[in-house]
Amino acid sequence: MDGPTNVFLALIVVGLPVVLLMIIANRWFKLREKKLEVEAGMAAEKAAQYASRSHELEDRVRVLEQIVTDNGAQTAAQIEALRSAPPRRIRQEANREALKQDD
Repeated sequence: MDGPTNVFLALIVVGLPVVLLMIIANRWFKLREKKLEVEAGMAAEKAAQYASRSHELEDRVRVLEQIVTDNGAQTAAQIEALRSAPPRRIRQEANREALKQDD
């Protein structure tokens, strides 16, 4: 065997597996990147849900602080008013429904 044959043989034996490994690694990294993007989107969605829930809890704490710091006579009236008032989410949905019907 002479020089050029050995070079071509070396390229086939060494080069082909290296190219295949590079292609496989490239595909694996792309898959991993997509997976991380999906996880980041899910984390952002969860954060938004937690923020919404946090806002609702802050509203409830404000009401409770107000009830605790007010006079006793007003406390009973406020508690009854809170019981008869629909929750904020229900009011928001009712407002949306009314706006849709107006259109």
